[in-house]
Amino acid sequence: MIQISVVIITFNEERNIERCLQSVKDIADEIVVVDSLSQDKTVSIAEKYGAKVISQAFLGHVEQKNFAASQAANDWVLSLDADEALSPELEKSIREIKQSNFTGATDAYLMSRLTNYCGKWIKHSGWYPDRKIRLFNRTKGCWKGENPHDRWELYDNTKNIKRIKGDILHYSFYTMSDHLKKIEKYSDIAARARVEKNKNYSLLKIIVVPGWVFFINYIIRLGFLDGYYGLIVCKLQAYDTWIKYNLVRQYAAMKKEGKAF
Repeated sequence: MIQISVVIITFNEERNIERCLQSVKDIADEIVVVDSLSQDKTVSIAEKYGAKVISQAFLGHVEQKNFAASQAANDWVLSLDADEALSPELEKSIREIKQSNFTGATDAYLMSRLTNYCGKWIKHSGWYPDRKIRLFNRTKGCWKGENPHDRWELYDNTKNIKRIKGDILHYSFYTMSDHLKKIEKYSDIAARARVEKNKNYSLLKIIVVPGWVFFINYIIRLGFLDGYYGLIVCKLQAYDTWIKYNLVRQYAAMKKEGKAF
């Protein structure tokens, strides 16, 4: 039977962390919480579940997750965000992996993520199945990506990845205001990261691409089937693209002029 360390990064997550911990407590051989100096009850809730809590100032999403994985006692890691939890079916799938005659033929497991938006499960709109590698052998890969968007990648080109049944339940936004605040925060982080890589966008792209993003998600990816909140999600995804592209253009101009951004 393989041993699994559940690894979670947190910052002021008292609203979500207990639900996450409750969902993993029966399959975790170890729970590691890397906390970015929370000022609420996050740490005390984690300690109540027997988690090993490590305080670490935030390094960036990719960097923080790599640091967190390095703190696990076991090679097999289940990585979750504090606002996520395992569905009963996903918990069952992971339990079966633990109890199987493990041969080492698989290096990582792919699972779907289902997002709850203002109380509505979004099953289209480009948000589902939103497949993620979250259970993996940490010696075979690492977190990569462009902050704030991280992804787990294997070191070599072999595809020893298996998809398993069940969903990560993602409790993303309780209100539309939460969504707008996250867009403002994350679009700025993403724009700065892209300008550091010398990316820029033309005025034409700023005008055209957001509308195309809405069309793809609302029509092609059936966002209209998610009802009112599907419309909101698709509109805000288009807005996210619009503000991000504008920020990249603004910061790129500042960089060219030698100004701080």
